[in-house]
Amino acid sequence: MVIGIIGLGLMGGSFGRTLVKQGHTVYGLDVSESAAEKAEMIKAVTDRLTENNAGELDMLVSAVNPSDFAAATEPFLPLLKDGATVLDFSGTKRGVVCEMRKMAERFKNLCFLGGHPMAGREFSGIEHSSITLYNKASMILVNVSADIFSLDKIKKFFLSLGFGEVVITTAENHDRMIAFTSQMCHVVSNAYIKSPTAREHFGYSAGSYKDMTRVARLNPDMWTELMLQNSDYLAGELALFIENLKKYEKAIKDKDAKTLRALLADGNEIKLCIDSGSRSKC
Repeated sequence: MVIGIIGLGLMGGSFGRTLVKQGHTVYGLDVSESAAEKAEMIKAVTDRLTENNAGELDMLVSAVNPSDFAAATEPFLPLLKDGATVLDFSGTKRGVVCEMRKMAERFKNLCFLGGHPMAGREFSGIEHSSITLYNKASMILVNVSADIFSLDKIKKFFLSLGFGEVVITTAENHDRMIAFTSQMCHVVSNAYIKSPTAREHFGYSAGSYKDMTRVARLNPDMWTELMLQNSDYLAGELALFIENLKKYEKAIKDKDAKTLRALLADGNEIKLCIDSGSRSKC
């Protein structure tokens, strides 16, 4: 396949490296000349994406922030061939999918899907891209205008690249779930590291500390945008989390062993149940 990638950071760069390794042709574009040059050096792209080669694309992937999706993608849409797929890698879906629906009305010859590969690192930029980033990762797709045959073909394509599964959902459900599984984790980790005790952790910390603080390191601009675009679901999850934390706080302050043990046991059981695969019973 011939794939174009707009945005050659961690996500776009890693995707390009994966594609090139598997023999696909990749044309890439980035607002940073430095990133574009690095992408060529590490073989994340075959060549630069231009107006001249856009007509060759089977798929155009936008790996930029949600607010930049329309401006970055729009110029290439009239140049794409019939049946080409337009996909994004944004961390929230409602805003981008709304833009895609408008585009699909104008470009009925194209196939639009929202996408979100569930993989990442605490670092950003092409220099931190990895050829194994998407190995066994889940790929989430939100169908906008693909027919059943095109959707099946795209699912098989991502599985062929090493993704572990492809999940089809709605933009609404994606954002509801991501508020809990991704965005809240970053908020909690980022807030947790602000304790003055964190500066004294050396020699006292092990796996628990490392796991808890890994995603405190983040790109503030990108995550601010993602969290505020999803503020309704994220604020709801945080309110529930704070409510639960207050229960633990009260039990500990009151030295209420019975209540504290019950809280800990309940959390432990839920975790064991979820990990066992019996999600419907938890």
